[in-house]
Amino acid sequence: MPDAVRMGVVGAGTISQRGILPHLSQDDVRDRVVLRAVCDPVPGRAGFAAEKFGITHAFLDYEQLLANGEVDAVSIASPIGLHFEQGKQALEAGKHIHFNKTMTTTVAEADELIALAASKNLRIVASPGEVLRPQVQAVRSAIADGRIGIPTWAIAGASFGTYHLDEKERQSDNPAMNIDPSWYFRKPGGGPLYDMTVYALHGMTTVLGPAKQVTAISGVRIPEREFNGKAVQTDADDNTGILLDFGAGLFAMAYGAAAGGINFWFSGTYFGTEGKIVGFELNGEPLDYPEKHLADEIGGGVQGAQVTLPHVVGTHRDLPEQHVYEDIMQLVDWLREDKATPVTAEHARHVIEIIEAAYTASETGQTQQLKTTFP
Repeated sequence: MPDAVRMGVVGAGTISQRGILPHLSQDDVRDRVVLRAVCDPVPGRAGFAAEKFGITHAFLDYEQLLANGEVDAVSIASPIGLHFEQGKQALEAGKHIHFNKTMTTTVAEADELIALAASKNLRIVASPGEVLRPQVQAVRSAIADGRIGIPTWAIAGASFGTYHLDEKERQSDNPAMNIDPSWYFRKPGGGPLYDMTVYALHGMTTVLGPAKQVTAISGVRIPEREFNGKAVQTDADDNTGILLDFGAGLFAMAYGAAAGGINFWFSGTYFGTEGKIVGFELNGEPLDYPEKHLADEIGGGVQGAQVTLPHVVGTHRDLPEQHVYEDIMQLVDWLREDKATPVTAEHARHVIEIIEAAYTASETGQTQQLKTTFP
C-alpha cells in the first residue's frame, strides 16, 4: 500500500458533492488519501466533479474506474440498491471498500461480501460509524454504570419529511447538480429504514448490544411525492414501526416514518427504573465525556456531535457530512497503519438483519428471530 491511499468515489451525487469530495480534497489529508477517480452514469457529472475537486480520472462506467482508475480503495456512494453488486465487483477487482449506508439490503448479500473480503484479505468499513461518537459511548457507559437504574425500554428512529426533495444539490439548472431523489422512495434500497433509521439502529445497538428478535408493522403512507413538477411514486415502505427484543425483558422501539419524530437527531431515549437519557442528557443534565469541550465550543447540538469525531479537525469542522468523512478515514487508517476500526461490516450486517426482519415480520405477522451478532 502506498503512503497515501488512492481513493475512487462511486457516484457523484449529493453525498459526494456535499461531503466526500470536499473533505478528501483538503490539503491536510493528501499525505494519507488521494482522490484518484470518480464515476457517475449521468453524462457530465463525474467530469464536473473531477474538475471542481482536482480528481485525475472521471468515468461514466464503474467498470472503467475499477480497471483504469488507479485506485486502492473505493467509497461507494451510489443508491443503496446498487451497493451489493458494486461492492462485489470492487472486491473481485482487489479493492478495499468504504460503504456509505447501507452496505446491502439483505443479510445474505452482507454474508457474501464479508466472506469474499476475508478470502482476498481486503477491508470493508461500513457506515454509519455511530460507534465512534463519544456521546453514544457516554450513553452506553452511563447505562452500564447503573445511572438510570435498571434499563427498561428505549426508542429511536428517523423520518423522511421532505429532506431529500429539498436538498440544495437538487435545486439547480446544472444537470450535474440537479440530482433526482426518486430512488429514495423505490425498491430496492429505498425507504427511511435503509436511509435514515439505520443511524438510530447503529446507535441503539452500540448502546444495548445485539437484538434477539424483531416484530414490526410497515406500509406506504405517502404513495406519491413531487420533485421538480413531476410525480414520484413510492413503492418502498415509508412508514415502519419496529419492536426489538434485547432479551431479559428489555425492549426498544424504532421507527422509520414518512414524517415526524420524537428524538433529537438520530439519538435515542433510554428509560430506566431511576431515570432516563434523552439524546445526550441524563435526567436533564448533559452527559460528560472527554471530548465534550469541543462540542460546547460551538454550542453543542448536531454540529457539536460532529466535531467530536476523531478526524474532524481544522477545515473539516466547517464542511458538511463530517461523519461520512470520518468513516472513510477509518478505512484509510486501517490500510496505512493496520489499525482495525470498530466500524465493522459485522455490525452493519446485524442492523441490516433488523431491517430485513422488520419487513418480513410485517408481511407475515410473525416475530423474527435474529441470527447475526457483532463483537
